[in-house]
Amino acid sequence: MTFTTDYKCGFVTIVGRPNVGKSTLTNALVGAKISIVSRKAQTTRHRINSVLTRENEQFVFVDTPGFQTRHGGLMNRMMNRVVTQSLTDVDVVLHVVEAGKWNAGDEQLLPLFPKDANVILVINKVDLLKNKTDLLPYIAQCAEKYPYAAVIPISAERHIQLDALLDEVAKYLPENEPMFEEDMITDRSMRFIAAELLREKIFRLVGDELPYGCAVMIEQWEENEQGARISACVLVERESHRPILLGANGMHMKRIASEARQDIKNLLDKPVFLDVYVKVRRGWTEREATLRELGHE
Repeated sequence: MTFTTDYKCGFVTIVGRPNVGKSTLTNALVGAKISIVSRKAQTTRHRINSVLTRENEQFVFVDTPGFQTRHGGLMNRMMNRVVTQSLTDVDVVLHVVEAGKWNAGDEQLLPLFPKDANVILVINKVDLLKNKTDLLPYIAQCAEKYPYAAVIPISAERHIQLDALLDEVAKYLPENEPMFEEDMITDRSMRFIAAELLREKIFRLVGDELPYGCAVMIEQWEENEQGARISACVLVERESHRPILLGANGMHMKRIASEARQDIKNLLDKPVFLDVYVKVRRGWTEREATLRELGHE
């Protein structure tokens, strides 16, 4: 990969309270499904680096879990630590908020921003504002909260103003050689992304019924030019969670596995055989060894 002396490259951390659209924004900017998305708060549990390369710039976006203040369990504390760690040694911070809905969760992130950081306020979901005249007063209200380098209203879902956001971020990237190859879109393994895609389907189908204690482990991965054979374990905390996941005659799990298999197939661009089973491991969300085995930092 060639680069010019004025090439820019840097880390851009995306932070915000749960459910403001951070993962949707990451995927929209990169143009691929790297971070999973659902209505369930804190669907993202890990730091995920996604890469976008333009002609003279490379953006390394760091998608983080939603900063959680309502629950204090070990997993939530570890996820909050990912957020704070991701704010160190970063070139640009994107503080994502929801249009018209600033609250205490947004406020509590402000003290975490490094004093010398270039922080851009990204006002997401502007397409959902019923009265568009409310946007300017809301921008003024937010601008009083913190000395943001810029304020960019967007809709990640509808890809509104994303080029304007990238152009603004590029102003603050340092002159650097690219860190990744031009065609690379994430530094996470395909095993990790596959596990995340399966977890997304679980949250989307039974997220309202299934408590938070659910995770996915890839136990076997065999891949060649003809296809991939994957065995995945869904980890739950209680025996009562198993029938929720399986559904009547196993229909829930069949649908979850089918939809996840299709997404993984699209990602790998080859046929995929996916075998999924459920394992009960009591109290795993409070066991540091298990959480680290699942990739929590």
